[in-house]
Amino acid sequence: MVTDMTKGNPSKTILKFTFPMLIGNLFQQLYNIVDSVVVGRFIGKDALAAVGSSFMLMNFFSFVIIGLCMGASVVYSYYFGEKNYSNLRRTIFFSFLSIGVFTVLLSIVLVLNTERMLLLINTPKSIFKDSQIYLQVIFAGLIFVYLYNVCSALLRSIGDSKTPLYFLILAATINIVLDLVFVIVYKMGVFGVALATIIAQAVSSILCLIYAFVKIPFIRLTREDMIFDREIAFTVGKFSFLTSIQQSIMTFGMVCVQGIVNTFGPDTIAAFTAAGKIDSIAYLPVQDFGNAFSTYVAQNKGAKKKDRILEGVKSASRTIIIFCIILSVLIFINSNNLMRIFVNADEINVIKLGVEYLSIISIFYILIGFLFMFYGFFRGIGELNVSLILTIISLGTRVLMAYILSSIPQIAQRGIWWSIPIGWGLADTIGFIIYKKVKKNILMNVEADNQENNAFNLEN
Repeated sequence: MVTDMTKGNPSKTILKFTFPMLIGNLFQQLYNIVDSVVVGRFIGKDALAAVGSSFMLMNFFSFVIIGLCMGASVVYSYYFGEKNYSNLRRTIFFSFLSIGVFTVLLSIVLVLNTERMLLLINTPKSIFKDSQIYLQVIFAGLIFVYLYNVCSALLRSIGDSKTPLYFLILAATINIVLDLVFVIVYKMGVFGVALATIIAQAVSSILCLIYAFVKIPFIRLTREDMIFDREIAFTVGKFSFLTSIQQSIMTFGMVCVQGIVNTFGPDTIAAFTAAGKIDSIAYLPVQDFGNAFSTYVAQNKGAKKKDRILEGVKSASRTIIIFCIILSVLIFINSNNLMRIFVNADEINVIKLGVEYLSIISIFYILIGFLFMFYGFFRGIGELNVSLILTIISLGTRVLMAYILSSIPQIAQRGIWWSIPIGWGLADTIGFIIYKKVKKNILMNVEADNQENNAFNLEN
């Protein structure tokens, strides 16, 4: 269902739009978790470490593609808010074609160079072969990652966050069933886990594509829309490139951190994998809230409702504070029980390391909550360079501090855990300073618009 986010109560509008995105991403995380649980319990600790070690590389290249789609979605939202459907369709044509071609070429390069990448991140010999098998299957199916994300980004940009949810639920269900069948029944190991993921993504992406162009008339392409528009190509290229760089920097930072984690052996890798899954689910709501906020800001920018953008910032801040406090308490108290979902109770050291990670990170969820809000705000108003700068600060600080702190014997792995909130905090500080300057400019523009409207009314 299409939603115009330039009207109605900002808090209710953003939350209503966020909820289906959250449920959808929870299902997406669900089949990632099922992969880890099935691997950890039915294949073994080394296989879990192999999938975990591969996960960061998989995420890095997936988020390159997802970033391209997210960048294009900001342009979709702007034209939708402006009600310029002709430019919207031309943007759809260019972005679908260009990102699709890029994905195919990237997929081929990655499949051929998987072994070299695993060597670069210090993958232990004991898990090297399984990691290579898993990644090559995943990389071969990147076209489905592109197809789903480009379609879901389009639907969300015009206010439909429910439809992508339905296809994600379907994908999660297929993935869970195939995981169990391939691993437990047919003993296919990590190859079966990867294959189940690709099949699930293929089904959901193809159905999402069919739905979008059958059910929504004003995005259906005609021959007149299938042309190269230099201005649109430049705008899409700018937004997609910068957002992709931002997303890839985020995941590249985690790849670098994974490389440090790998030097501590399989127990630490397994703990980092399991705790990282829990962590990513915990702050998923504020991540989705930030993405929804980006759509809200972009639509209102297109509709030239600048005062409504600032009103949305206030409501978003209140929501983030409340939600992150609740999350921090829940994860901190239940960290031990959560770790036992992923690993057997006799893996005492793995559980201990994972609990240590969660006990440190969970205290600082409010920092990542505001960082996602800043990402959404600056992306929505078109200041993608600011989002990029904040990402570089956050991840650069994290990687640097992880290297420094973990090299101190008395700190060891704990240095990796502590580097994460340090990076969040520094990026938040810079983001707040820049936001105050942008807010001042927006207020001046709003005041100027009001004076102009008052003068016009007096004349009439």
